[in-house]
Amino acid sequence: MKQEKNKYSLWVLSWPIFIELFLQFLLGAVDTLMVSRLSDDAVAVVGFSNQLFNALTTLFATVASGAGIVIAQKIGSRREEEGRTVAVIAFKVTLVIGALLSILLIAVPGPIARVLQLPEELLPLAQSYISIVGGGMVLTAIMSTLSTAIRNTGNTKGPMVTAIGMNLIHIGLNYCFIFGAMGFPQWGITGVAISTVTSRFLASIVLFLIFLGAFERKIGLRDIRLFDRKLFKEIMEIGWPLGVNMACWVFSQLAIFSFLAMLGSKELAARTYMNTLESFCFLLGYSLALAAQIQIAHLFGAGKTKQAYRAAYRALAIGMPLVTLNALLLLLFGKYLLSLFTSDPEILAIGVSLLWLNLLLQPGKMLNMALGDALNALGDTRFTMNISLLSMWLVATAGSYWLGVSLGWGIVAIYGCMIADEYFRGALSWMRWRGRKRLRAKERELELEWSGQTVSLQTVPLAGAES
Repeated sequence: MKQEKNKYSLWVLSWPIFIELFLQFLLGAVDTLMVSRLSDDAVAVVGFSNQLFNALTTLFATVASGAGIVIAQKIGSRREEEGRTVAVIAFKVTLVIGALLSILLIAVPGPIARVLQLPEELLPLAQSYISIVGGGMVLTAIMSTLSTAIRNTGNTKGPMVTAIGMNLIHIGLNYCFIFGAMGFPQWGITGVAISTVTSRFLASIVLFLIFLGAFERKIGLRDIRLFDRKLFKEIMEIGWPLGVNMACWVFSQLAIFSFLAMLGSKELAARTYMNTLESFCFLLGYSLALAAQIQIAHLFGAGKTKQAYRAAYRALAIGMPLVTLNALLLLLFGKYLLSLFTSDPEILAIGVSLLWLNLLLQPGKMLNMALGDALNALGDTRFTMNISLLSMWLVATAGSYWLGVSLGWGIVAIYGCMIADEYFRGALSWMRWRGRKRLRAKERELELEWSGQTVSLQTVPLAGAES
């Protein structure tokens, strides 16, 4: 019991997630730095394409995220065998979805880029990059599901180690393909795409091997036939609103990237560089929010509602000062960091103007992440979906187009709309969490179960009563 409690403590869950995310950020920054040696156009294409890929991942992340929460709840309620079945079902479903997406992106990369308003001069680079990296979407689907399932069993170290290895291989291959080192061909952005797919393929193999032993009863080939309609319904009841929520975010970001593309390739490149730097600000906060989600789902499944309620505030209390401090550090050193990526004075000026706004953005993101993920852990995903539909599309997306494009206020106005969206959703999530709706429902359910057990015990005849 003590070992299990330690396994689901906030610290034990969060530090491997943080190291994984930090190294992904660090190596992602190195990746962007390497690509910037090709051209600012190459950076804009990679940033734009990644937004497209993020949008498409919601189609399988719906199942993966829903399954992760159900797995943690099942383990918390001592029904690990059901959690194991959930993991197998999620893997099979996302594998099919990922394969279909790979076929689509290999077949029509150019038309997709045109529909999303990518500048004409970037299309040749985009077609090559989208078709190769997009062709590996099946690998992204596999990695997403396996790492989510493994984390929610309480093992956050396995995905951490795998991600470290994957990113190191990716950076090494990038170096070889971009600079033609060690006898490799100098393939530029095409080489970067091949490097991405290769590293993800190797990571998928490692995660699959960890996944097979993630539960008390090892997963075998016979388990590929496992399917349970009731459990799949549980996954989708939690997962589909999560999927809509994710889709709202990534498609709104994709729309905002399209608006930036309308402003020009320099604004698009500046936003891509800022995306890399901003990741530094909320790494610890995001790690805490993800760890708290796993912890709260486990506590909720075990019926420990008071501990679950306090866990969200603990993550928020630790995360808020951390992201604020990181945003301040970025404000102080951001100009120097941006100059590592580009020497274009116009791009640098745009990036520096956004550093002050980032100081306002990050606390709002932390508030939103901590309480939004806490609500999701309880299965209250329809609420987070509804506020996302309202805020992301009206405040962030429509506001960005109106102020940034129509009125011509540019990228600063777009950032302002993103800030307003984060605080609006964060405030609504805070009010919902304070209401404790799902937690009180769980307490009533447990009271009824306990009452039923008491009645049942009272009706059992005592030994020797007949005599």
